[in-house]
Amino acid sequence: MKRRFNPAELELMDRPQPVSAELERDLENIRQLNRWFGSYALISIFLSRWIKPGARLRIVDLATGSGDIPRLIAEYGRKVGGELRIDALDRQSATLEIAKKLSVHYPEITFIETDVFSWQPSTTYDVVFCTLALHHFSDGDAVRLLRRCRQLSPKFVLVSDLRRGWLATIGVHLLTTTMFREPMTKHDARLSIARAFSFSEMNQLAQRAGWTNFGHKTFPFARQAIWLEAA
Repeated sequence: MKRRFNPAELELMDRPQPVSAELERDLENIRQLNRWFGSYALISIFLSRWIKPGARLRIVDLATGSGDIPRLIAEYGRKVGGELRIDALDRQSATLEIAKKLSVHYPEITFIETDVFSWQPSTTYDVVFCTLALHHFSDGDAVRLLRRCRQLSPKFVLVSDLRRGWLATIGVHLLTTTMFREPMTKHDARLSIARAFSFSEMNQLAQRAGWTNFGHKTFPFARQAIWLEAA
């Protein structure tokens, strides 16, 4: 099953647009999918592994969408008495506007509208998260993104995404036929799984990006993750 990627064929949520009820509903659906189908559970494993009680850390979340991952991180930090400063990046202004509205009770989070490749932070970070974004990029740009993640943190990096396969494709089509039937969600979910990398392809991307001694594992519900961690 070959990866299908056409740079001219954008996901609907990636297209320039104002805030709308359709976009808000689509982002809500993504949050529900993250909660029910493994992304939150996956990230929580690494939060408990990397964020210790009382830790003081600078964290960045790339392609943050509506900010649910930074809020999950902030809540975990509060639970363990950590002092976290979280920068959340996205290039879509309407999406960030929604994220900010949902995050008014999270002063730990700063939202930044920027392109990850051109953005120049003042310092590096302790932890980099990038969730369900890699499949939005061509092979070459995915390698650039992985290199960028490593540049942003010499300590901890977690990149998680979908894992392409026949079962995942069938599952996505069933979900978007029975439960998540809104046009934007249906279109983007089906395009996402067609664009996702297989397990071996994601491994090869990390190697091309110069990652060494990295972890790579499959997770439930067609998820996978690669990560780097300091000794």
